[in-house]
Amino acid sequence: MYPVEIVLPMKEELTDNGFVELLTVEDVELQLAKAGTTLVMINSVCGCSAGTARPGVLESVHNKEIKPDYLSTCFAGFDVEAVRQLRQHLMPFPPSSPAIALFKNGQLVHFIERHQIEGKSAGMITANLAQAFEQHCN
Repeated sequence: MYPVEIVLPMKEELTDNGFVELLTVEDVELQLAKAGTTLVMINSVCGCSAGTARPGVLESVHNKEIKPDYLSTCFAGFDVEAVRQLRQHLMPFPPSSPAIALFKNGQLVHFIERHQIEGKSAGMITANLAQAFEQHCN
C-alpha cells in the first residue's frame, strides 16, 4: 500500500472537484446499485494518471451539460478492497490502473484501460469520454 502522504494529493485532485471516494466493498456496491450513470476513475500514482487520465476526466465533466449522474473514484494500491470489488464489475477486462469506467444502471457500458491512456493526451481522454457520455448519459 502506498503512503498516505503520496496518495492524498492525487485523491484530492478528484475529490476537490466533486468525485466521491469509494473506499469499501459496500461503497462500490451501493454506488453501482443506483439508477442512472456512474463514472468511476480508478486513480493511480503513475505518470499517465497525473498527466492525462485525471486531467482528461476532470475536463470531461467540468461545466458540461451531458455527463454522468454520479462521479466516483477509488485508488489502486491504496483503497484495496474497493478496487478489488470494482474489478469484479469490470470483468472480463484484466486489472488496469489507471482506468476509467462508465456504468449505466449498474452495467459497464464503457471502459478505458491503461493501455488506452498511455501515450494519449488529456484532450484525447476527454474526447473519448464525451462520446461515451453522449451515447449513455442523455
